Amino acid sequence: MESLFRGSLRLVGLFSFAALLVPSTAEAQDRPKFLVDDAVDFDFTPLVLSELEIAQASGSQEPGTDNQPVTVTPGESPAQEDADLAKAAQNPIASLISLPIQWNSTPGTQWAPNVEIPTGNPDQPTYKTNFKHNQTQNVVNVQPVVPFKVSEGLTLVTRTIVPFISQPWARGTNIQTLGDINPSVFFVPTLKGNFTVGVGPTLMIPSATDARIGSGRWSAGPTGVLVYSKGKIVTGGLINNVWSFAGDGKKDVNKMLIQPFLNYNLPKGWYLTSAPIITADWMNKDDKGWTVPVGAGVGRVFTLGTQPINASLSAYYNVVKPEERGQTLIGDWTFRAQVQFLFPTGS
Repeated sequence: MESLFRGSLRLVGLFSFAALLVPSTAEAQDRPKFLVDDAVDFDFTPLVLSELEIAQASGSQEPGTDNQPVTVTPGESPAQEDADLAKAAQNPIASLISLPIQWNSTPGTQWAPNVEIPTGNPDQPTYKTNFKHNQTQNVVNVQPVVPFKVSEGLTLVTRTIVPFISQPWARGTNIQTLGDINPSVFFVPTLKGNFTVGVGPTLMIPSATDARIGSGRWSAGPTGVLVYSKGKIVTGGLINNVWSFAGDGKKDVNKMLIQPFLNYNLPKGWYLTSAPIITADWMNKDDKGWTVPVGAGVGRVFTLGTQPINASLSAYYNVVKPEERGQTLIGDWTFRAQVQFLFPTGS
């Protein structure tokens, strides 16, 4: 597991660095096609990126905002094609198959400040408080996104987060583990205009391979996404809350996640981005379960061979950090590198 985790980090770092160096190419016409079987009433074949056309006149519809299946336009300039792909990739419920790999690194983190230190009296445990903030927490999230067309007016978008965690622990060691897997399903109606909306259920599966990190509880709740896209801007937010309902874990789960995002697209596939992940643990006994980061970054969509890739680098300062027994749980800064493999259809 440790070698796999380190290999994942090297892969993320390599492609993130390549994002800043590799120019776009004109080979979009060679991109792979996905076959759709129209012979059945319910089409289980994953959707592909809808055709992103440039608005030609005042009042024309914004490209890609109705979530209709489209293709990469043959003959379109590589720069414009990358710009269109960037806008689609920034929409978490777009009709685009993608495989994001996201690395979040938080230096200055300590290990388990709420661990009980035995005193010989089980009724009076103490809590060690002299932990050093000199280790780094690393989380690599593999997040495949696959849309399915249910009907002409409805698309189903699946998004699954598979986390690989390196958590600081005692005596300078680290726990290397698979975390709890989080699948979500969004029902996305076909809308005209600049807004895209999706709602559905989300589930937390107690899949952690180390009980010290996982919750040990099955949890579920609602999730929703709202996206606004106009001109160079793609903005919106994702929210969910889960409650535990089964499992062998000792603690109940009641957690919320909010991820607002704002992207400003620049020429040649470049863009500025901010997508902080705000979390709240409602079961925190000290009522200090909030994590509130603030920051931004830069990204670019480019083509490596015939493979479109969206890569970004960003940094977030944790203005509010969760605490347990008077001890903060994470460091001041979180650095994020993301590589997203895109799979539009070609012609």
